[in-house]
Amino acid sequence: QPKKIEGIHSIDQIPQILKKEKKDKPFVVTGPRVSKTDFFQEIKNGIETCFVFDEVKPDPDIETIEKMVELYHQNQCDCFISIGGGSNMDAMKACAARVACPKKSLAQMKGTMKIHKKLPLMIAIPTTAGTGSECTIAAVIKDRNHKYSLNDPVLCPDYAILDPCVTVSMPKQITAYTGMDALTHAIEAYLNEPYHQKKTKEYCIHSIQLIFKNILKSYRNPENLEARANMLEASYEAGLAFTVACVGNVHAIAHTFGGIYHVPHGMANAVILPIVLEEYGKKVERPLAELARAIGIHEMEDALCAKLFIQRIRYLNKVMQIPSTIDGLQKKDIDQMASWAEKEANPLYPVPVIFDQEKFKEIIQKVGNVY
Repeated sequence: QPKKIEGIHSIDQIPQILKKEKKDKPFVVTGPRVSKTDFFQEIKNGIETCFVFDEVKPDPDIETIEKMVELYHQNQCDCFISIGGGSNMDAMKACAARVACPKKSLAQMKGTMKIHKKLPLMIAIPTTAGTGSECTIAAVIKDRNHKYSLNDPVLCPDYAILDPCVTVSMPKQITAYTGMDALTHAIEAYLNEPYHQKKTKEYCIHSIQLIFKNILKSYRNPENLEARANMLEASYEAGLAFTVACVGNVHAIAHTFGGIYHVPHGMANAVILPIVLEEYGKKVERPLAELARAIGIHEMEDALCAKLFIQRIRYLNKVMQIPSTIDGLQKKDIDQMASWAEKEANPLYPVPVIFDQEKFKEIIQKVGNVY
């Protein structure tokens, strides 16, 4: 786990962290929207010397990472700071991995435990409450139309700074998408019981409770710092949970929509989550009923509790104007998407129901409006 620093104005502690770690030229990774904010200028002004790379776009690709590696060396940087959403943190992690392993391509580091080298110091500052990337061992990279992940404990940042003030400027729709991404992480991790460790269930339940209590408050009133702080905590705990227990079939499908159609990851998860939970059927009635009771749904029968829990997810989507299906799915892509989803999910994810390629095709067609 990273060292967690949290609370209002906790970003002010960055200079002290750099001094303590004896680092004096961080490579600051962000995107064009975040680099124009007041808080970003505040962070930058607090660091004596740094190099800013603000060209990260959603779903960072290999070309972007290679450009970052070159600039890191050219500017003689000695550590990383990432400010932004999951894409910015993924870009930082992938760049740090390439810096540590100059003879290995990103494709060679794809999969699990392929890095094996100590990475430069990484400080992660999430401006969205969703990916949990500030405390995970994964980085998702795009290679043309295909998204894949690097998974290695060395990819976990050294510090996570959870400052609710930096999430206030997030557009409403991003608040919705990223919050539902965190909810998906926590639910999928909860259902993956074979991989649970001592605190996994506890992290999942607390994260889910925080999200149901705070996501609409954050969405409706962006200035609500208490709700924002609770959503950051929820995202962080969901990240700790899925680092141990993995995600599942929802993510496997979401990555294919992101790779081919550039659908925002959180939106894809939000749409797919209730559809996959219904497909699981009786296998997940007991665990979903446990989660339902944790958020105050107290029906006698597990089956009814599970059904009402899925309805509650759909209610959140509806209130936050997230559609129930994804437009633009093309028939010609379905076989490829099902193949990618099946390869990602099996045998890595300990899901309650294993889907074969045909099942993935069926669900992808339920999720997308084919034309």
